[in-house]
Amino acid sequence: MGKGMNYPDNLHIVTGGPGSGKSSLVAALGREGLPHMAEAGRAIIRDQVAIGGDALPWANTLAFAEQMLGWEMRSYHMAGAIDGPVLFDRGVPDVLGYLRLIGAAVPRHVEVAAHRFRYARRVFIAPWWPQIYTHDDERKQSPEEAEATFRMIAHVYAELGYMLVPLPLAPVEERVRFVRQMIDA
Repeated sequence: MGKGMNYPDNLHIVTGGPGSGKSSLVAALGREGLPHMAEAGRAIIRDQVAIGGDALPWANTLAFAEQMLGWEMRSYHMAGAIDGPVLFDRGVPDVLGYLRLIGAAVPRHVEVAAHRFRYARRVFIAPWWPQIYTHDDERKQSPEEAEATFRMIAHVYAELGYMLVPLPLAPVEERVRFVRQMIDA
């Protein structure tokens, strides 16, 4: 899969398991002026908790996945209006990985979306990094679940034809330089 597919060279994904420093990296690059699209999961969790909704990973996982899919597709369309590189904190394929991880039946439209909504072929992946992993009110996964998430996400992106570029296990400033060099190359 992936041969002959269109990979827009300006839409860059940062993905990986929870607690691996993805969002910190995307935020740091954003402060440098790189346009970026926020992660769906945390925002959806905050909104659902605020309104008493159940589209939450610990309540209604399928509703949560549908919310994430809608968010990621909207972010993709918004990025299309931006000239130059755009960074995504996760992308449509992450929804496919999430559903597979939890053992849910993957609806056909999620598979279709993962194949149609294409990003730059080179995907930045934050490796499982137990030394920086922490729990909080929105991140409830155990370290084992976080590592399994990383492995599933890596598998899904590779299956879709993306080339995974592991981020260094290094401070955010070094990761920023690494991503900047790769995007600017």
